[in-house]
Amino acid sequence: MFATRNRSALVIVLLCAPLVTRVSAQTERRSISGDRVAIYNLAGELRVQPGTGSDVIVDITRGGHDASQLKLATGVIRGAQTLRVIYPSDRIVYGNMNRRSQATLRVNDDGTFDDGENNRDSFRRGDRIEIRDSGSGLEAHADLVVSVPKGQRVTVRVGVGEATIANVDGDVHVSVSAGHLSAEHTRGLLSLDAGSGGLTVADAQGDVKLDAGSGGVTVTGVHGEALGIDAGSGSVHGSDIDVKTLKVDVGSGGLRLDQVKSPRVDVDAGSGRTSLDLLTVVDHLGIESGSGGVDVRLPSTQGAEVDIETGSGGIDSDFAVQTTRMQRNHIHGKIGDGRGSIKIEAGSGGVRLIKS
Repeated sequence: MFATRNRSALVIVLLCAPLVTRVSAQTERRSISGDRVAIYNLAGELRVQPGTGSDVIVDITRGGHDASQLKLATGVIRGAQTLRVIYPSDRIVYGNMNRRSQATLRVNDDGTFDDGENNRDSFRRGDRIEIRDSGSGLEAHADLVVSVPKGQRVTVRVGVGEATIANVDGDVHVSVSAGHLSAEHTRGLLSLDAGSGGLTVADAQGDVKLDAGSGGVTVTGVHGEALGIDAGSGSVHGSDIDVKTLKVDVGSGGLRLDQVKSPRVDVDAGSGRTSLDLLTVVDHLGIESGSGGVDVRLPSTQGAEVDIETGSGGIDSDFAVQTTRMQRNHIHGKIGDGRGSIKIEAGSGGVRLIKS
């Protein structure tokens, strides 16, 4: 009886062993060296993490019924050492699209995409590739783990998939056409572009540039020279921001930023309420709002030339304004010592200056 049980266990182990071998064989590692590294992948999850040594290390795990058809290509393109996952089909099936049923990209013959300075110009070039969550097509994807050594400049472009960047110290550019993109505990230049799916950034030390076509943007703990946010649709929320220049452009969805330290602030908001909590005196504050009220909280020591105009809605100020020109919806004058500059234009909705 004992021998029979042992033989049964042995059969189970032998049956399982080939499966383990096949799964592990789908993961492979590539090493890329160079001052500039660029990585391209149409479908799959991405994780960017810190690495050691001098090379960028990429672990590629292929998935899907047709995973064996994916090819890896390397070489210099436009001055960068590249790794490209090549999909031999114009229709790709990727089941893990997280409520997105379809996405379309333009892909060059060499496997690169989204390299144009203007994404709309880039979209017109290359072959049209459709990625969907079901149906007929090449059922394949590649999950990537990219290990980045300190100080390295790296660009990663993903078509569809979730992407995370964590604990990296370098010059990092990541774009995702469809999928949520998040970063935490980064040092150095951080440039993130999400076509749809939204952006989340926490604890970024260095210049930060964020571009989101649709989906919300959340930032917490950004300290550096500059923070730029361009959001097409979806709300923008943030707190604990300490930069020399802050520029935000939001099409719709509203803006709320708390605990902000920045001497220069520019905001362009299409629709939705704009709310700023400024902890330090500003040298320049410019806000243009199409529709939605504007609330700005400022230190009690703030001084500035002020120019506030609304299409409809009142103007309310906790600061005593020495007016030089005053109309029903337009005030020009000075608060405090008048050293700074505050200009606010609101198409509709009231404007409030609130003293901390």
